[in-house]
Amino acid sequence: QVQLVESGGGLVQAGGSLRLSCAVSGRTFSSYAMGWFRQAPGKEREFVACISRSGDNTYHADSVKGRFTISRDNTKNTVYLQMNSLKPEDTAVYYCAADQVFSDLVTPYVLDYDYWGQGTQVTVSS
Repeated sequence: QVQLVESGGGLVQAGGSLRLSCAVSGRTFSSYAMGWFRQAPGKEREFVACISRSGDNTYHADSVKGRFTISRDNTKNTVYLQMNSLKPEDTAVYYCAADQVFSDLVTPYVLDYDYWGQGTQVTVSS
């Protein structure tokens, strides 16, 4: 069984930074492409960023491009989301997810992911 545990959320002022972490236990971490998603109250879960098994391929949503960066450390079984220049509209619960793949491709689609964490709250005040 794969378990994902997010951490690093909190309250920050607009323009500030946070780094989210997602620790993955269970099967081989490097077998999974990883993604970050977020869900604001009353809205659907939306894609934020994803990274391939090797870390060589990444893809970020237009809304966060240039401000957020996804990365991973396969020696620590952890994926990160560095969030800079935060805006109030970034307020949401952030989830990490794992997609078991056999290539180095990435996907932004919620339904492609096999395992999910419980989420961590990020609140950006204006």
